[in-house]
Amino acid sequence: MKPPKAEPVILPLTLEPASVRIRLGDRKEEVNSVPRNIELKAKLQDIDSTFTRASGLAVQAPQEIWQQDIFFNSTNGRLKLRILSATEGQLISYQRADQPEVRVSTYHVLETSEPKELRSLLSAALGERAEVTKLRTLLLVGRTRIHLDRVENLGDYIELEVVMQDGDCEQAAIAEADALMHKLEIDPGSLIGTAYVDLLAAK
Repeated sequence: MKPPKAEPVILPLTLEPASVRIRLGDRKEEVNSVPRNIELKAKLQDIDSTFTRASGLAVQAPQEIWQQDIFFNSTNGRLKLRILSATEGQLISYQRADQPEVRVSTYHVLETSEPKELRSLLSAALGERAEVTKLRTLLLVGRTRIHLDRVENLGDYIELEVVMQDGDCEQAAIAEADALMHKLEIDPGSLIGTAYVDLLAAK
């Protein structure tokens, strides 16, 4: 079964409550502790079969999201502007280890209604490193986000993100990711620790 065709849906990067949410133009700001995810990524040989298994576990219908990620030069982690539409974007700063095992990712998100203007500003100030375009099918299983990604010029991948809140046990989240990996029949040998932007750079 192939992922269904659907109108693009724009979703927040984090589940409630949002730990960092700043909107350009309205000057509203909420800042708490740095949000964390437990993540893993794997190359897929058969995205349709994985979609079928994931759909059987998901708590709601799958949603398709077109994403264009512009990476900028950064000396501290990675910095990217995710363009979702002409009037929707997210500036994302994140840090995570480049390892194939389940790993912790920390991040901050700034939302903007002017992604084109923000891209021009950051390009002039920092310089662009690379661009990644993908169609993401999102499914939710408990607090875990399943991303089935068709990445332009790379192929098909799956990402699992266990979204953590303040006080959550990191080891319990890692166990959740491992258990879901087995339910989805993800081959441990297919796990990768490299970001899409670095995979493209290595081609």
